[in-house]
This record gives sequence, C-alpha cells and structure tokens, in this order.
Amino acid sequence: MILGTKSDAPKTRGPVDSRGYRIFRIVNTVVLIGVVVVTLFPFLNIVARSLSEEAYIITGKVSIVPRGFDLTAYKLLMSDAMFWTNYRNTVVYTVVATLISIVLTTCYAYVLSKPQLKGRPFLIGVALFTMFFSGGLIPNYVLVTSLGMKNTIWAVVVPNAISVFNLLVMKAFFESLPSELEEAAAVDGLNTYGILLRIVLPLSKAIIATMVLFYAVSFWNSWFTAFLYIDQQDLLPVTVYLRNLIAGATSAESAAADADKVQAAATLEAVTIVLTTLPILAVYPFVQRYFVRGVMLGAVKG
Repeated sequence: MILGTKSDAPKTRGPVDSRGYRIFRIVNTVVLIGVVVVTLFPFLNIVARSLSEEAYIITGKVSIVPRGFDLTAYKLLMSDAMFWTNYRNTVVYTVVATLISIVLTTCYAYVLSKPQLKGRPFLIGVALFTMFFSGGLIPNYVLVTSLGMKNTIWAVVVPNAISVFNLLVMKAFFESLPSELEEAAAVDGLNTYGILLRIVLPLSKAIIATMVLFYAVSFWNSWFTAFLYIDQQDLLPVTVYLRNLIAGATSAESAAADADKVQAAATLEAVTIVLTTLPILAVYPFVQRYFVRGVMLGAVKG
C-alpha cells in the first residue's frame, strides 16, 4: 500500500456538507420565500383591484384575483389625449434628467475620488451639507422662478440633478479602481479626459447602470417638483395628471355627477400605480444583473 494516496487521505467535512449549513440553507430559503410573498402580494392585489368592479373593492372581496372584471378606469385614462401627452412628457423628462444627472454625478465623483485634489475636503463638505440641509421650499421656488425655469423642463431636471447618496457611492467605486491603470494611461499620453473616457468609464459599467436605475426611478416617480413649478397642463408629467384625476374622481363620487367616473373612482388609485410601475418593471430586468455588483463595488473599498 502506498501511503498518502487520495483514498487514504483524511476526509474533512466542509461547510456545504455540514448539518448546520444544511439547516441554514433551509431556513434561508423559507425566509426568502416569505419575503417574496410579502413583497409580491400587495402588487398583485393592486393589479387585481385595477381590474375589478367598484362594489367588490369597497366590500373588501378583492385579494389577488380580479372580481367582476371591469376596464372602465383604463378606458377613461386611455381615451384622454392629455394622458398620452403627459405620459410622453414623463418619458422625455426622465430620459433628459437621467442623462444630465449621470454626467454631472460621474464628473463630480471622479474629481472627489482623487486624494491629491486641492480643496477636496471642502468640496466633499459642500456635498454633504446639501444632503442634510436645504434652503427651504419658498427660497427654492423664488430661485427657480427668478432663473426663468418655471414652466420648462429645466425646472424638473436641474433642482434634483445630483443625488449626494449616489455621488458618494460612485466616488467610493472610483476610489476602488487601481491607480496603476490611470498612471499607465498617463504615461501613454492620455490626459485627464482621455483617462476618464477610455479607461475609467469602460470599467464602470456596473455602477453606471445602477445609477441610471436609481435616477430613472426617482425622476419617473417624481410629481411634486412638476406640481410646484409647472402650471401648463400640456407640460405636466403623467404622475401629476393621475394625481389630478384621482382628485377629480373623488369629487365626482361625492357629487355623483358622472356614472363612469363614479364607477372608476375605487379603481383609479390602483390603475395609477399599475400604469406608473409598468415601465420601470419593463426596464429593470435589463439592468438587474448590474445592480447588486454596482452597489457592492461602490459601497465597499478594499
């Protein structure tokens, strides 16, 4: 017999084969399934309510299956030309605002990631200060109005162009990149802009995709900024349109003035949530694979 062969080697029980690890996997699976159920149930309930008759909703008989299938609320929304105009505005605002926010956040974060930058602590302090303190609603309104941005797309885009949280996450990601790459690129003759465009950004697809998701969701769901700075109906985003429609349907229900609106009043809120959520649900699968990796890379330096 030859000593030290594979068959004679002592067998060690790894964490995968251990009893404790098997119990952990079972408990982890049960907990995650529970989280999925708790998260998914409210959304399915909203979808079911949007397709159900008002009487079943009022009596609380709708769970995750529609009762008395009814599309009155959908028909009311989609037959209105202003709805599609405001929906188009939301798409334009979201695309333009997200693009501007990504450019500004990337440039600012890349600058802050350089330890040799003069005045770096001051610039970081300015960003952090705005994270906890703001000028207030009235000064912001006066500023936006005095700059001539009222009733324009810039009133929606500019005030929220940079999220300090996203800025700090992207800054941490840039700091985690090996400095040797930039030094080698500088030796090859690239300037600062060339290094950013040709070296840093190609390595930052995960964090950029994550920031795009964060900003796009934020601008898509935003309504108060437009409600505050835009007075013209044809410039409003769809979120403000739906907010006004809910208020109008509630008034109609109280006055019993319009049978169709009364019928749709109980389902209008659910229809609002469904219509504003669908585009994000359609986009999310395409960026989901970058999401976890981008957040982890940007949150931990090591």
